[in-house]
Amino acid sequence: MISRRLTLTAIAAATFALPALAAEKVHLGVSIPAATHSFMGGINYWANEAKKELEKTHKDLKITIKTAANAPEQANQLQDLSTVSKINALVVFPFESAALTKPVAQVKAKGAYVTVVDRGLTDTSAQDAYVAGDNTAFGKIPAEYIVKALGGKGNVVALRGIATTLDNERMDAFNAVLKNHPDIKLLDAKYANWNRDDAFKVTQDYLTRFKQIDAIWAADDDMAVGVLKAIDQAKRNDIKVVFGGAGAKGMVKTIMDGKDPRIAADVSYSPKFIYDAIKLTAEARLKGEKLPATTIIPSVLITKDNAKEFYHPNSPF
Repeated sequence: MISRRLTLTAIAAATFALPALAAEKVHLGVSIPAATHSFMGGINYWANEAKKELEKTHKDLKITIKTAANAPEQANQLQDLSTVSKINALVVFPFESAALTKPVAQVKAKGAYVTVVDRGLTDTSAQDAYVAGDNTAFGKIPAEYIVKALGGKGNVVALRGIATTLDNERMDAFNAVLKNHPDIKLLDAKYANWNRDDAFKVTQDYLTRFKQIDAIWAADDDMAVGVLKAIDQAKRNDIKVVFGGAGAKGMVKTIMDGKDPRIAADVSYSPKFIYDAIKLTAEARLKGEKLPATTIIPSVLITKDNAKEFYHPNSPF
């Protein structure tokens, strides 16, 4: 599968340059996880914004949004979208990669055009298009920052998200950087499910087991909140860097204000990409066209110098 790193403008231009197929009324199903934490709150917000704006603009478009609390519920909802709602296009943010691959493939087999967002499937033949943030950069940028902040020497622990292809991409990229710096020791990397309470518990375990930790890669701003709570409760002052991820407005504001020296940088990964994926898919299908096989939205380092560009106080995330 060929990866194309394009701006949204370029993506749209590439999309509409393709030869048109027979256009039809589009019933687009959107399947996303429920708003169990702030990033998913952002996903839900932007999905509903896309529905409101696109249905108002396009009379031949209907969008049905389903939210699921877990993978089995999402699989059942996908079946309903296909057999009951009779969708002919799908934008799906899988709760888990492996568990949702077959259910998504079944929707595609019934003739729906499928765009997968963020958490990739284990079999890409089950999709027509893939839209995501840059998960390689999401892992690489924090590792490079931590190496520099520690002067190339120190102990690091990591918190992973949920077992998904994107989490693997992030961890692989993080490890690839550390391999070039043998004096940076990765003591452990455990799943904390992109959840602040789970991150609190995992960090408590790390703080109990490891007497010297110089940096923590939280790999998500929600998890970073749990990490900071555990550190402060344990009254540990050895941790110099806590690096989250995704650019939550609270973390970006902390960086802007310089409130916490441990939180001096972040990496962008906006939940708005669900809006972009819905818009691109809907408008392409209304014209009977296809998207590029892969669309990657860049992730960049957020510091005090550029934090204002990433601060959206009215957003839920």
